[in-house]
Amino acid sequence: MKTRTLVLAMFLLIATFSNVSKAIVCSKDRNTPSNTINVDKSGAGNFATVQAAVDSVPAGNSQWIRISVKPGLYKEKVTIPAGKECIYLEGCGYSQTVIAWNDHGQTDTSATFSVWADNFVAKGIAFQNFYNTVLEATGSQERTPALAIRIYGDKSAFHECGFIGFQDTVWDVKGRHYFKSCYIEGAVDFIWGGGQSFYEDCTVNVTAGMLPRTVAAGFITAQGRQSAADPSGFVFEGGSVSGTGQAYLGRAYGPYSRVIFHGTTFDSVVFPLGWDAWHYQGTE
Repeated sequence: MKTRTLVLAMFLLIATFSNVSKAIVCSKDRNTPSNTINVDKSGAGNFATVQAAVDSVPAGNSQWIRISVKPGLYKEKVTIPAGKECIYLEGCGYSQTVIAWNDHGQTDTSATFSVWADNFVAKGIAFQNFYNTVLEATGSQERTPALAIRIYGDKSAFHECGFIGFQDTVWDVKGRHYFKSCYIEGAVDFIWGGGQSFYEDCTVNVTAGMLPRTVAAGFITAQGRQSAADPSGFVFEGGSVSGTGQAYLGRAYGPYSRVIFHGTTFDSVVFPLGWDAWHYQGTE
């Protein structure tokens, strides 16, 4: 019965995404956008920062606009505000085009990249919060929430993107989101929230080996489904989980948390128990 329930839950989540493209209201084809804005930190493009390019998109936009970002490390915080829909952010590969910042402490303010608008697509770009990661491995930093991205908008998609952090890397807040062939890194609750999201063929890299020895294991997910009627949940189809140290697949961030791994390759980094009920012991 449990197997049938899990398969049904996965089917319902996948079915949602089969209809996402039908619900998109943006005109034009994403591959032939109405306008392309070039970002180059050297100054050779239309803008030198990603935020400046986003700011140039008119409010109420309903046609796909491509923001093409040249290779480089863009040290800035970026927000896609509500009302600036139909933005297609394209880098040159997540190892080449990186948006990074090191804010930390509060989940609602520390994200390097925030998406409030619906119908957002990103491809070939990395979103990084380098607080408590190897870029600043001084050994003196206190572990604290430090988000790479937070996603509030509906119908967001990420293709071949990187998400790099340590704690709370990806705040999948709410809405329907699709991640394809992405790289996601962290140690504690680094894919979390109340989103209704499908992660296909993604590489999950656990860095729990960087945790203090007093911490037994990290946590990959913390899904926040609040009721039996809540449609949210995370599905991981294919892909792999590997890394250093050990981590649970997830811990319950809500009384009805729902996470499914299907056809995913695990190495020894996955803690044998698999899951932790956290604050909801006894309600499993």
